Amino acid sequence: MNSRIIGEQVVRAWAVAKKDIRIYYYKPPVLISGILMPVFLYLAFLMGSKPVPMSFLISGLLGMTLFFTSTAVSPVVFPWEGQAKTLERLVSCPIAPEAIILGDMIASSVFGIAVTVVALIIGLMLGASVLNWVVLICAILLGALCFSAIGILLSVPPTAIPQNIMLLSTLVKFPLIFISGIFMPVDQLPPLGQTLALISPLTYFTDVVRISYTGGGSFPIGFDLGMLLAFTVILIVASVVLHKKTMPLRI
Repeated sequence: MNSRIIGEQVVRAWAVAKKDIRIYYYKPPVLISGILMPVFLYLAFLMGSKPVPMSFLISGLLGMTLFFTSTAVSPVVFPWEGQAKTLERLVSCPIAPEAIILGDMIASSVFGIAVTVVALIIGLMLGASVLNWVVLICAILLGALCFSAIGILLSVPPTAIPQNIMLLSTLVKFPLIFISGIFMPVDQLPPLGQTLALISPLTYFTDVVRISYTGGGSFPIGFDLGMLLAFTVILIVASVVLHKKTMPLRI
């Protein structure tokens, strides 16, 4: 595939992303599950916990916000498209399956980053200062792609019923937030929790964000970013391979 064809597919992927943002990302359920849910969970945590530094709280809130917003819609875009019979029209266009998946990922990432920036600004207003902006920005960009890829992977089952995918998404997402060092550092989790934390990309995102605020974490910065990158590549490749197999079953 030459550079001209790749460029055309990227433009078409961006068109898919703009379509997703316009149609799907302003729905009330998206705002509730992607924005209000992390806030309510963290408020519940604060009410039952000892006083902790603001930097620790904000780093955990940023982790939950980016995770929930980046995975709020990406799991159900394909089911919605299949239910509305618009996926057939999209597939009939001169656009590669990889470009469709990339467009959905871009939309989820942009939405996740935008909401996380708002949470970041609120944290600054509350006095949570950032020690390393370069690390924080790199973590947010990479984390948005990684979490969007998780959402795309969850939408692989060829169903046109969004509720089925939402149930699967909930079963995957909620356990992750409790084993990923959001409410307490990984090294303070029980042995089983520490082992499970290693297979969660949210663990490494939360840790590197906490380093950017406090200067210390459970893992080195390079290890956190490297694991986030590895998870992102693996999840994207898996999503493309599996969706190319299941997409014909949707139309």
